[in-house]
Amino acid sequence: MISLIQKLSTSSEEPVACSHRVASSLKSTCLYIFTSGTTGLPKAAVISHLQALKGSAGLWAFGCTADDIVYITLPLYHSSGSLLGICGCVELGATCVLKNKFSASQFWNDCKKYNVTVFQYIGELCRYLCKQPKREEEKDHQVRLAVGNGIRSDVWRQFLDRFGNIKMCELYGATEGNICFMNHTGKIGSVGRTNFFYKLFFNFHLIKYDFQKDEPLRNEQDWCSQVKKGEPGLLISPVNTKNPFFGYAGSYRHTKNKLLFDVFKKGDVYFNTGDLMVQDQENFLYFWDRIGDTFRWKGENVATTEVADVIGMLDFIQETNVYGVTVSGYEGKAGMASIVLKPNKSLDLEKIYEQVVTSLPAYACPRFLRIQEKMETTGTFKLQKFQLVEEGFNPMKISDPLYFMDNLKKSYVPLTKELYDQIILGEIKL
Repeated sequence: MISLIQKLSTSSEEPVACSHRVASSLKSTCLYIFTSGTTGLPKAAVISHLQALKGSAGLWAFGCTADDIVYITLPLYHSSGSLLGICGCVELGATCVLKNKFSASQFWNDCKKYNVTVFQYIGELCRYLCKQPKREEEKDHQVRLAVGNGIRSDVWRQFLDRFGNIKMCELYGATEGNICFMNHTGKIGSVGRTNFFYKLFFNFHLIKYDFQKDEPLRNEQDWCSQVKKGEPGLLISPVNTKNPFFGYAGSYRHTKNKLLFDVFKKGDVYFNTGDLMVQDQENFLYFWDRIGDTFRWKGENVATTEVADVIGMLDFIQETNVYGVTVSGYEGKAGMASIVLKPNKSLDLEKIYEQVVTSLPAYACPRFLRIQEKMETTGTFKLQKFQLVEEGFNPMKISDPLYFMDNLKKSYVPLTKELYDQIILGEIKL
């Protein structure tokens, strides 16, 4: 691509024609990258040369230089590992330490061995590091920056306390998306901060969402409206020549499903990120949940990330995956939590009950628990929910131990076939 631009810049053609050819080349397809497929099947996203160049500038934008040694443990078939990581190192001329597979136990040894100054993270990677047994020389390294996305606030604090003064460069973006945020200030939990100048380049809106109908909320005139500061709203970004959306390979149906039409006025088009965000009074932005993950129960909206964080505070819990399941005779979906226990730890059902009822509103407390030996994840450590939602809570179809929330006993109790039948027949109220 660089050689093409250099060639065009020295061409004898008219400048306008050269500019047009460069612009066309930048918007042409560079590669396809499959989405993670956490709540549905993966799709091949079309990545243009322009998107690839933008992605490669991410490390530079956070202050990385040619002198940095960047440690990459992420899969290269994902945009974080390939575009932000490898292409970012090429753009900078920085050294790349490429690990075949992420290893929490070997991570800091590798950082020390190769004099790593920057590493990439995504999803649960930092949490896996915090779950490792403590060592005396955990802060004996040269890492100064960590660049990535998806770190929870509690893990963020624990990570800094344990591993030293590392600047966490949290960012937000989607493989196929036309909007991104970058946290340059290190404010814990935030994916970035917006202002007037930022919105000149990356315009976006947070709009009201109807969780019951699973679609943006529209008024009597059929227009969408923005949420107030402090309220969760669906993140959307206008699709235009400055910030295009190239969609997916194959059927146009997949591309169209990610677009919203006639949002604020007739003829406008917006990219639907599928993510719910909150903007505070200081204009910091926070990820709230995905619309595919968030569910509605008892007339209220349940954020799966909040519930998972509360359950994950218990010292015998290794991992928690929260989702909604359909129950016959009820509107919305009932909460269910799939749990993996820590090695050599016992399940304490009364403690889980006490934890959720004291830390969560009644509608957000999971009605069902599922105990798994291993949690299914994507290649980038994102928890799989699609299959769990499909399987529901039927003890005749699921071999894993299942439990039901019993408010009379103030505990979770084994979900037997008899209990299941009573729930389905409406003899037991949820």
